[in-house]
Amino acid sequence: MGGNHQAGIGRLAPVPVAVALAVLVGACSGDDGGGTGDDGGDTTETTEADEADEAAVELPADYEGYESTVYADDARWLCKPALADGVCQRDLDATAVHADGTTELQAHEVAVDPPVDCFYVYPTVSNDEAANSDFQPGEGEEIVTAYNQVARLTSSCRVFAPIYRQLTLTRLLAGLSGGGDQGDDQDGPDPRRVAYDDVVDSFRHYVANESDGRGFVLIGHSQGAGLLSRLVADEIDDEPLLRDRLVGAYLLGGSVAVPEGEVVGGDFANVPLCESDDQTGCVVSYASFRSDVPPPGNSFFGRAGGAGQRAACVNPADPSGAGGLTELEPYFNIDPPDGTLLGDPQPFADPARTSEITTPWVTYPGLIEAECVSEGEFTYLSLHVNGDPADPRTDDIGGDLTPEWGMHLVDVNVALGNIVDLVASQAEAYAEG
Repeated sequence: MGGNHQAGIGRLAPVPVAVALAVLVGACSGDDGGGTGDDGGDTTETTEADEADEAAVELPADYEGYESTVYADDARWLCKPALADGVCQRDLDATAVHADGTTELQAHEVAVDPPVDCFYVYPTVSNDEAANSDFQPGEGEEIVTAYNQVARLTSSCRVFAPIYRQLTLTRLLAGLSGGGDQGDDQDGPDPRRVAYDDVVDSFRHYVANESDGRGFVLIGHSQGAGLLSRLVADEIDDEPLLRDRLVGAYLLGGSVAVPEGEVVGGDFANVPLCESDDQTGCVVSYASFRSDVPPPGNSFFGRAGGAGQRAACVNPADPSGAGGLTELEPYFNIDPPDGTLLGDPQPFADPARTSEITTPWVTYPGLIEAECVSEGEFTYLSLHVNGDPADPRTDDIGGDLTPEWGMHLVDVNVALGNIVDLVASQAEAYAEG
């Protein structure tokens, strides 16, 4: 990967360490703080007609008759089937850029009547000034992130993506610089509690009013993964009425703990790690690092805190882990809005050829391979980039912050096509019962 040929998407320009650390805290912010979401949102009883319609679907007691006064409003969702102009309705066509420089159009097809739903929680992206974000999503923040990470799943499921009052980058930076404890706001409720209660409120509203008993996939990254991990532990793991409807949980860019050598236990008593592409009710989790830049001793990801436990790693391209290095199917947005950390992708060694790409997305067949690796106390998804200076395609991808971060920024994008395929396989298996 020598010389100018690695311009391609290119490794990202250095990001200020304070910003990087802020995002890290966001990744962990769903793991502590009080509350189960019982008082996370105002609720009202559904009408008698609604109750009659839902009588055939048995729900946990906390979900029966639940209606959020916040999430009953379609304006509180980034993606929802009823939103004609939602984020997930944007153009998702892609161009495959092959190693020999040839290109191939991939038209995105939205499923007409998918058998399952996908419920998505985005990572730390808000630059709002308060400790918690407001309900007004930013184009370069919540909106582009949902477009990048979950919109493509409309080929396999109906997507629901609530806007939630997350712990903001501003608050995290203030905590890191000594401006106050990150988890305890003397002037109001715990910001982490606010974020988590919004997620619980939106999920309960979805289950009680939108799902009609359908199976659901959970997907979240960084702060979103932390909040969904807690939701699985609090709401689903010990509740058969919901656990039986869990198609899969994609908890990415964090650390789900399992006992050494086991696939269940640790963070969840009943929900195991996925081991095959047709297994349902299981977890896919990983943190990604370059194969030539493995986690250093002070890495932020890839290890579990408890004695005798390890961080989970499930490769979405090969859940069994038996195949060794397996080809990934990445997807990158070719023209992200200003202000995002992902940079400006260039799919060719010669940037002038970028104008040949007329779709908003690009993918690179055969460029990236991955396998789960355990070294010392770390378990992670090791990414190998097959760059070739002799061909016209890019030799590299972006996503780097610092060695401690690994490829956190692109945890989802590097394997997005594999995640879509795995969700489709799980959905089929779930529908067949």
